[in-house]
Amino acid sequence: MRCSEIIERLRELAPETCACEWDNPGLLAGRHDKEVKRIYIALDATDTVVERAVAMKADMLLTHHPLIFKAVKQVNDQNFITRRILRLIQADISYFAMHTNFDSAPGCMADLAASRLGLRDCEHLELMGEMGEKPYGIGKIGSLKQPMELEQLARRVKEAFGLPFVVVYGQNQVPDPVHRAAICPGAGGSEIERAIAGGAQVLVTGDISHHQGIDSVARNMAVIDAGHYGLEHIFIDYMAGFLEEQFGRDLELVKALPEWPAVVL
Repeated sequence: MRCSEIIERLRELAPETCACEWDNPGLLAGRHDKEVKRIYIALDATDTVVERAVAMKADMLLTHHPLIFKAVKQVNDQNFITRRILRLIQADISYFAMHTNFDSAPGCMADLAASRLGLRDCEHLELMGEMGEKPYGIGKIGSLKQPMELEQLARRVKEAFGLPFVVVYGQNQVPDPVHRAAICPGAGGSEIERAIAGGAQVLVTGDISHHQGIDSVARNMAVIDAGHYGLEHIFIDYMAGFLEEQFGRDLELVKALPEWPAVVL
């Protein structure tokens, strides 16, 4: 199986034309014609992930977040990002990332997260365009199957995404029960205005600042901050299932171990 064949299927799922302009998905390092038998799937190309991929003799590394966002002027061992690039190239590992194209493409991150939360009759928070006849965009807003209190919804988020904790803005301040909610995996602070305009009583997202949280509550919308990794780690299981469905036994798929970037002590 050639790397190019795998990339072709990945691009059918989430074309790079669906990505935001500032993003940098795609084949970021390595050979397009590399023969691939083993793929390592992770959320980020951290030092730990790169070393694990090398140690297990992976032929390809697939992540959600791109290792390279800005122009790289020097590729050497003096920078923590370019050290990882060197390591991957030295090990002949082709490295592919699917970021906001996966966030927005039909059936991918936005739809997966909304389904886990139990939202129905959904619309995109930020509609970006159409892929075929299907709309694509960032985040989702819709109705819960049954209204519930904010604390109960927070517990559902923890259970649905396998989280040790969430941070809640608006407990005992935003009127219960919640019947309309929005979800935006990753850093969703930029979607607050759209969530409020869409009538969401709660926004489930990550990377919310103190002022974003309290200002949302002042406008009668609660926020459940489940962390950036907390909502997006679903990429790993989904992509493993997708590739297995596409290629079966032709590929060995290895999923990264949970790598929480922060813990509560």
